[in-house]
Amino acid sequence: MAAVRVLVVDDHESFRRAAAAVVDATAGFVVAGSVATGEASLIAAATLEPDLVLMDVNLPGMDGLEATRRLRCAPRPPVVVLLSTYDEEDYGARARECGAAAYVVKSVFGTERLAAVWGSASP
Repeated sequence: MAAVRVLVVDDHESFRRAAAAVVDATAGFVVAGSVATGEASLIAAATLEPDLVLMDVNLPGMDGLEATRRLRCAPRPPVVVLLSTYDEEDYGARARECGAAAYVVKSVFGTERLAAVWGSASP
């Protein structure tokens, strides 16, 4: 079985590194790339063809919600999981409205949560 290819999108390099470490530590997942903006996520997704995109909600320029909407319109759309520091009650519904498979608060993001959201959202 091929590894799940993951694109990490966050404007903070420290969180990109932390999320990449979680991906690398999760069996069956591999980091395909990482970028800092919503606009860059569209280009990277078209080039790298990830299975899963971990997308920060608050990004400079195009926010994560709009980037998710655009990614979900691609011919082979990746699964998108939105991440932020806001409570799940604040963003859970907005995540579904833009086409994201899930919303995860950054403070609880880890290997088990990654595997769980992929298991419930993967095609």
